[in-house]
Amino acid sequence: MVRVPLTGSERERGELLGALLRQARGQRSMAEVAVAAGISAETLRKIETGRIPTPAFFTVSALAEALGVSLDTLAAICAEHSTRHVETGKLAG
Repeated sequence: MVRVPLTGSERERGELLGALLRQARGQRSMAEVAVAAGISAETLRKIETGRIPTPAFFTVSALAEALGVSLDTLAAICAEHSTRHVETGKLAG
């Protein structure tokens, strides 16, 4: 199975998601949040830095719960970011 490369906007959206999760983590350690979400600290680090720009839904859901952030809020912010890029012509394929 060949994986289709991500577009620039998909990578940007992943970086935005990572930044949002990092901000929500606040002063909590990466290890503390990762354990609460049932993932490794390395996976959380990769998500926060955008190295995993399209994490699995259940991973994002577990992180949102561990951080006390609603999935609706995360989705709305990411959608708003994508909409702005469409409106400014920056969203490609």
